Parts: sequence; C-alpha cells; structure tokens
Amino acid sequence: MGARRRAGISTGILFVVIILIIGGAWYVGSRNRIVTLDEDINAAWAEIDNQLQRRSDLIGNLVESVKGAMSQEREIFSEIADARARMAGASSVEETAEGYNEVQGALSRLLVVMENYPNIRSGEQMTQLMDELAGTENRIAVARMRYNDEVRGYNTKIRTFPGSMFAGSMGFEQREYFEIEEGARIAPQVNFS
Repeated sequence: MGARRRAGISTGILFVVIILIIGGAWYVGSRNRIVTLDEDINAAWAEIDNQLQRRSDLIGNLVESVKGAMSQEREIFSEIADARARMAGASSVEETAEGYNEVQGALSRLLVVMENYPNIRSGEQMTQLMDELAGTENRIAVARMRYNDEVRGYNTKIRTFPGSMFAGSMGFEQREYFEIEEGARIAPQVNFS
C-alpha cells in the first residue's frame, strides 16, 4: 500500500508541476503579447511624430514662399507659427492632437487665402511644396489610422479576459486614441468673389 500511495503522491505532484508550467507559460505569453502591443503603439506614435515633423518643416517652407507675395496676410502666418510651436512642445497624445488640429485649421485658412492669389499657386516651387504637403497629409492620415488600430488592439487585449486579469497589476493602462476635433471635418469655404 505504501508504494501505491507514493505513486499517487508522485502523480499528484507531477500533475501540479504540469499545471504550474502551463499556467506560467500562459502568463508569460500573455504578458509578452501585451508588451508587444504596447511597443507597436510606441512605434506607430513615432511614425505620426515623424510625419508631423515633416509637415511642420514643409509648412515653414510654404509660409516663407508665400510670405513674400502676401505681406498683408500676417495674421495667418503668426497663427501657423504659434500652432507649430505648440505642437512641437506637446508632451502627450492629447496635446499633440490639439496642436495638430490648430495647425490644420491655420493651414486651411492659408490655403483659402492662397486661392485668392493665383500667381502664387502657379510658381514651380509653390506647386512642388503643395504636392509635398498633400503627400505628407496623406502620410499623417495613414499613420494616425495605424496608430489608432494599434491602440484599439492593445486596449482590447488589456480589457478582455484573460488580459484584464493581470494587465492593471503589471502597470498596463488604456492608451489614448489620436482623434481630431469635430470642426476639422468641415471643409474650409473658398470664395472667389
């Protein structure tokens, strides 16, 4: 009977060890998946930051090109410069989104003003800058979409079972989406009269 009992205890210990190994592997795998998702968000944010910097540089060139021909439109230029400075000094997703929206609004006003000065738009350098800016805006939109997709995947993982069981205790918190203001969806009005 002693041999049977020892065999039963050995089997029980082996069973517990196997359960602990499976549980440990599941925990490590889940944690690594959350860390990977978090890093994917950081990489996506870096791409947005890169494209916003590119746009900021292009806008500076655009403003300087237009400034010489439109000295009376100084208010728009100062709005753009101020908005670019606020965006460059942003330290969070929310501040960056606010700066993005301010730059977007000022840039829209500049483009409306440019419509009233056809000779500015016809210059080769201006055309090239506008093409570069349009391409950058598309890149920003794609980067913002990818970032928000990564945030959605990450937030879903840490809010659903089993990730929700330990995400908070490991310091993983929901991330913010990069959202635009409601007013940014409204196209600027161009009036040639």
